Amino acid sequence: MKDLTYHINNYAYTIKLGEDPDNVLEDALTKFLRPEDRNLSIEDLLLAYLNKTQEFITFQEKLKTIMMTIPSKEHYENKGLFDV
Repeated sequence: MKDLTYHINNYAYTIKLGEDPDNVLEDALTKFLRPEDRNLSIEDLLLAYLNKTQEFITFQEKLKTIMMTIPSKEHYENKGLFDV
């Protein structure tokens, strides 16, 4: 079990990551905010939030594009592939 401690406005905040064998959660949390960098400000937190939001919006757009290329269930039903 790993902990991350962020210092924000001269206060320490520790996050217990729990089971994270591949460091997926840790990597996501430290992508825009590194706990060892410095004492973080509210502006740093806001910037990290905006960066993460932009990353999520880009992911959603890519996912929508991919989903539009996948034929619907009706497409296969019309070809008789779902007949039982």
